[in-house]
Amino acid sequence: MLMGLLDSAENHLVSSDDPDTLADDLRIRLLNAQFDLRTADFPVLLLLTGDDRPGMEYVLGEIGSWLDARYLKLESFAPATEEERERPRFWRYWRALPEAGQIGVMVGGWAGGTCTGRMTGDVSRRNFLRAIEQDNAFESSQSTEGALVLKFWFHLDKKAHRKRLRAAKKSPRKLWYVDERDEHIYENYDKVVETGEEYREKTNTIDAPWHVIDGADQALASLQFARITLEAIEARLTENGQRTPSSREATHRNVEGNTSTATTSAITSASPDVLAAVDLSASLEKSDYDEALTTASSRLKGLADDATEARVTAVLVFEGWDAAGKGGVIRRLTRPLDIRNTRVVPIAAPSADELAHHYLRRFWRHLPRAGSTLIFDRSWYGRVLVERVEGLASPDEWGRAYQEIREFEVQLVEHGYVLLKFWLHLDPAEQLRRFQAREQTPYKKYKITEEDYRNRDRWDEYVTAVNDMVHYTDSQEAPWHLISSQDKRWARVRVIEAICDALQQRLKK
Repeated sequence: MLMGLLDSAENHLVSSDDPDTLADDLRIRLLNAQFDLRTADFPVLLLLTGDDRPGMEYVLGEIGSWLDARYLKLESFAPATEEERERPRFWRYWRALPEAGQIGVMVGGWAGGTCTGRMTGDVSRRNFLRAIEQDNAFESSQSTEGALVLKFWFHLDKKAHRKRLRAAKKSPRKLWYVDERDEHIYENYDKVVETGEEYREKTNTIDAPWHVIDGADQALASLQFARITLEAIEARLTENGQRTPSSREATHRNVEGNTSTATTSAITSASPDVLAAVDLSASLEKSDYDEALTTASSRLKGLADDATEARVTAVLVFEGWDAAGKGGVIRRLTRPLDIRNTRVVPIAAPSADELAHHYLRRFWRHLPRAGSTLIFDRSWYGRVLVERVEGLASPDEWGRAYQEIREFEVQLVEHGYVLLKFWLHLDPAEQLRRFQAREQTPYKKYKITEEDYRNRDRWDEYVTAVNDMVHYTDSQEAPWHLISSQDKRWARVRVIEAICDALQQRLKK
């Protein structure tokens, strides 16, 4: 007998007496809900997985015929391709997310991948539990940003499995309906059930609960799935697209009251003044600079070539004050690198498409293949810097971003990426001097805007935000490098040396 969620799940059962009437009613209401959803400020994310694969396929066929395919985003996840394996596990899921106003259906998804890896023995117990943490964090990142997350586990008991397989073997017309995957589930049924039960118990959260669908009667199963989906969408639309109280909470709690590691509350105490500790007196004379830059660049070229050959990927993040010299550092950094394996991504205000998704999605999408170097000129830290200071993100939003960012970065490092984060620092007087110099230089006039001066007027607020950023996101896996850019020459050499040291250490492993 199955235990726990499988026995106690609230399944929204429908009566078998009136399936046709129910189907007609649900079809009309679901289509209307999809139409109303198009103007909403949130997406609907449906995750389908479980041990009843043919039942899932049947339901997908039914729902696909009910809804408008133009606003339905369906993704079915097979074993990862070579391109996907070269990136962190969630890369392909972030790319497949629906935008606000859409319904996204993910078949298998992260849940299917985690459970399958454990059931086949490819994933150790320790990595299974770590994957569960990541799955919870991913779901929380979606729900706390407003997505309606619904998870469905399709189940069929062992006797029904056996009956279905026997029927398929007897009737060639039914052979298309089952394949070796279903044979494997039946042959390993007890392990499949045990793994699924544990997974659901550890991932059954308030904002993303599991709904178990009994596949014994596929027609009723499709109605059950449709009703749960419809009721959830209608309830959210009734709230005029506003998030439910649970999705605004600062912690992501398990249904039993446990707390997962998904979010962090808004910052309430002052962080150490790490910027005050940066030595702004560091400098290099022109003659020393030329020699040091040549030496560092030569070293970087050799290490970067070795990293490409070893399939080691580097992700470099540059943040800093306006006029701190990020562009100059990046230009000197890229000169010795192979342009075919190097990409610089400048981050500006998000586009309309990017605003329709979770803020981290646009950074996940840029993650490179193995052996490449990716450079971000500004980054995901905009959520806790400019969006915080300018009021573009609420305290809850930028407060929980620290944990979301830490989880994101840990996944990059766990995958094998070399991740380096730089803050280029200078004092207000030097910044003003550079602003004025830019205004007097014809080919640099484009670099100075009214917004630069407006940001400068909020210097103290940015100092607080930067100190919090470093304090809450500096980690052993992804430490911050606070670089004095009071002297641009010093900053350029120091950054390249830091990158060389990190690559050398990684290649030794």
